[in-house]
Amino acid sequence: MKWRKKLFLALLVVLVVIQFIQPARNKSSEILSTDLAKTIDVPGNVQGPLKTACYDCHSNNTNYPWYSRIQPFGWLLAGHIKKGKADLNFSEFGSYSVRVQISKLNEIANSIKDGTMPLNSYTIIHKKAQLSKEDKVLLIDWAARTKDGLKLNN
Repeated sequence: MKWRKKLFLALLVVLVVIQFIQPARNKSSEILSTDLAKTIDVPGNVQGPLKTACYDCHSNNTNYPWYSRIQPFGWLLAGHIKKGKADLNFSEFGSYSVRVQISKLNEIANSIKDGTMPLNSYTIIHKKAQLSKEDKVLLIDWAARTKDGLKLNN
């Protein structure tokens, strides 16, 4: 019984100590000139689903949920955001070459089609990020039209 009590106390101490090790926050009050909405025509009906389902992990400005301050959840979230921004950053979309923009638009459409984006682990907790069938069609069509427009202008 005594070893269980020591183990419990040790785990409790570790849990308390790790609360003081907070990851950096992905917050910016500035909308860059390279932001997707400033470089490409994004209709309002497309911007809404993009903001609610994509921008938290794929931009320089995350709206953090309450549990992001509790470790190790905050670390997991920071890892998701870091990977998401490495794959696609809407805040820096305009700095990509046209070839990369076309590729990213194609990836957006394919990820929505095959259901890999938004992540299921994200939409379980963030119900607003779930895309309806109409939202999916809207985003896929917008990505295809935008990609085709970029190809014509290039």
